[in-house]
Amino acid sequence: MRPVRALVIACLGVLLGGLLFGGLVAGSPASAAGDHRVASGHPATIRVPTSITSGPDRSLWFTSLGGKDDPGSVDQITTGGKLTLYTGRGIDGPVGITVGPDGALWFTNSIGNSVGRITTKGKVTTYTARGIMDPIGITSGPLGEVWFTNAYSPGSFGLITTSGKITLRTSSDMDDPVGVVAGPDGTVWVTNAGTKTTKGSIAVLSTNGKITAYSSGGIDEPSGLTVGPDKAIWFTNYSGNSIGRITSEGVGKIFTGKGIDAPFSITTGRDGALWFTNYSGNSIGRITVNGKLTKFLGTGIEGPTGITSGPDGALWFTNSGNDSIGRITTLGKVTNYT
Repeated sequence: MRPVRALVIACLGVLLGGLLFGGLVAGSPASAAGDHRVASGHPATIRVPTSITSGPDRSLWFTSLGGKDDPGSVDQITTGGKLTLYTGRGIDGPVGITVGPDGALWFTNSIGNSVGRITTKGKVTTYTARGIMDPIGITSGPLGEVWFTNAYSPGSFGLITTSGKITLRTSSDMDDPVGVVAGPDGTVWVTNAGTKTTKGSIAVLSTNGKITAYSSGGIDEPSGLTVGPDKAIWFTNYSGNSIGRITSEGVGKIFTGKGIDAPFSITTGRDGALWFTNYSGNSIGRITVNGKLTKFLGTGIEGPTGITSGPDGALWFTNSGNDSIGRITTLGKVTNYT
């Protein structure tokens, strides 16, 4: 088991047409658990915040894995620091989160083996299907759908429409998929974290349904990925302690340096640079498209995982090590919220 998967599992454990990919998983139609409004404001504290995204309401939304006897929550924080936590039926070990094409927040329930949807008013719908196992990453797709990864070995891709129709697809190119992002050209990109015997790969689903996996050139347990300001795909190599860049043609480049230490997630900042979390380094990193690295330390940065560009121009991130949400300006000023 590779460290990225081990990290997710450790958090959970301590706390507790097949044309696209070569094989359609049988029995994949979705069943909705029903609409329900979950309680807000409880529990009183964040527990293991994991992923974060900028919402359609100019606030930040993030997932909290929870813990033993605590199924976690999907939470909201305003740029002024006001926190609302949503808990209840339909939220069970949430990990990934994204803004959907319908303006709602979509998330993966790693423990509940389901995909959830929550409106900005707190109304939740969950969707299940046979074959959804340990869903982790999630993103809005290029055609008005939502894509997610099923990390349970060897793993699979999944897509869900805003009406809740789920299609699951398998491929020999899946190798513990974790992150997923829509490319700038209608493609979908995935990080395969790999296994004990592999170092993982970067896989791309083209618009004609062909999937290609890239596994050489310094790729070593990739985790997060994003579209850069240069329209290339940028990703983190968790075990390789490096940041990678790959073009739509598959031309890759790896950046290393003292400011990179078990990088987990990555996003594009408003300053035109890439920002990433250093999970082991308890720091936030910044890299320009030319490869210039800067590392930022700050009180309260502990085990950072998710990161996103906020509506206020700052970078917002989750601290899984001390159950807090962090904010860092492009000048490096850090603020933490609990």
